[in-house]
Amino acid sequence: MSTIPIILLAAGQSSRMGGADKLMRPIDGVPLLRRSAMIANQIGPVVVALPPAPHPRYEVLRDLDVRLAEITDAAEGMNASLRGALSHIPETARAAMVLLADLPDLTAEDLRAVLASTDRFPNNLIWRGACADGTPGHPVIFDRTLFAELRSLEGDGGAQNVVRAHKSRVHLHPLPGRHAVFDLDTPQDWAAWEAAQT
Repeated sequence: MSTIPIILLAAGQSSRMGGADKLMRPIDGVPLLRRSAMIANQIGPVVVALPPAPHPRYEVLRDLDVRLAEITDAAEGMNASLRGALSHIPETARAAMVLLADLPDLTAEDLRAVLASTDRFPNNLIWRGACADGTPGHPVIFDRTLFAELRSLEGDGGAQNVVRAHKSRVHLHPLPGRHAVFDLDTPQDWAAWEAAQT
């Protein structure tokens, strides 16, 4: 299996957390951002999209073997992060995996499973994790032929326009439970998730 670089999107403002930074909040003593980067790093080389420096998120990643991509226009939204991170992806990469940093249930095994589907279903252009009921989520892997389209995106809509444009060539790989979709966006999300862990 060819190694595919991973883009970890972590340049958002945590605007729904009431002033707290969700990516700096600890899980088992490890900040969520660091935890997500460590999981991704088990699968392939990682590029982390980060807000403009200085920012505390840089410090929790300094000693990890990841590339830190400063997104100077991060206020634009998620597509600025995609564009900025893609500039660090080697031209020789056959694809890139895009991953949100606030999905606490995603495991290295989940990422490996979606990555393996690129070899099992080579005629697709997009491969992504999903729930058992078919609800699409993360990670999302884009074939290199879509990089130019990803670089042209603007605003905060993410890559959904690219996914919709190629919907006939999307493979959904079911992952356990709600691993592919459950994120920690609000204090209520955190409270519910933490309660479920006990």
